[in-house]
Amino acid sequence: MANPSFAARSYRDDAVVLRTHKLGEADRIITLLTKHHGQVRAVAKGVRRTSSRFGARLEPFMVADLQLVSGRTLDIVTQAVAKGAYGSSIAADYGRFTVAAAMTETAEKLTDADTESGTAQYNLLVGALAALSRSDHPPELILDSYLLRALATGGWAPSFTDCARCGRPGPHTAFAAPVGGMVCSDCRPPGSPAPAAETVVLLGALLTGNWGVADASDPRHRREAAGLVATYLQWHLERALKSLKHVERS
Repeated sequence: MANPSFAARSYRDDAVVLRTHKLGEADRIITLLTKHHGQVRAVAKGVRRTSSRFGARLEPFMVADLQLVSGRTLDIVTQAVAKGAYGSSIAADYGRFTVAAAMTETAEKLTDADTESGTAQYNLLVGALAALSRSDHPPELILDSYLLRALATGGWAPSFTDCARCGRPGPHTAFAAPVGGMVCSDCRPPGSPAPAAETVVLLGALLTGNWGVADASDPRHRREAAGLVATYLQWHLERALKSLKHVERS
């Protein structure tokens, strides 16, 4: 059977650029999270030349309407129209840049094999990058809210009210990442941390998007919440995020 034609292999989708690396003298391999096709790895030919028609539209954190052609191992980007120019404003601030890097690394790992939640993960990431570029909230709060919601979207929703193991109504005083969040005294594994009540309230606000509560939180509770979010993320990803260690905390 003959190979499908170029036109038959062509498709269009919105995508956010997760990561790029050089290929040859002028090309780049771009890792994308698309709205309808999940995670895609594609080649952008000639993008590193100053005369490239793609320009900055295929830089990390950018959102674009792309025309692509399916390939055996890598797709090919043939057209890119900017939709969300978040990259320049994020890259101009170190705090925002490190947060965005942690978010895109998380998105890449969560969607590497998960094709079912791709659209939801795409919408979540684009919303978080937009909020980050506008400085709607402190960058570290946007990050922790994104991480909790991304995990929940991927099927690992934490519980910050009822016991994550037996369902006993809370509030509870112990946190256990392997169990799924806050646990009662009967279900508490040995050595489980006991976060401040205000930290637990903050975690719940970040998960549900209650920004009035989150923005009013105390820095010490933000730091404690960040540690618990990182622990929960690492447990479920079964690895630490390289970019998370560079995030600045107030």
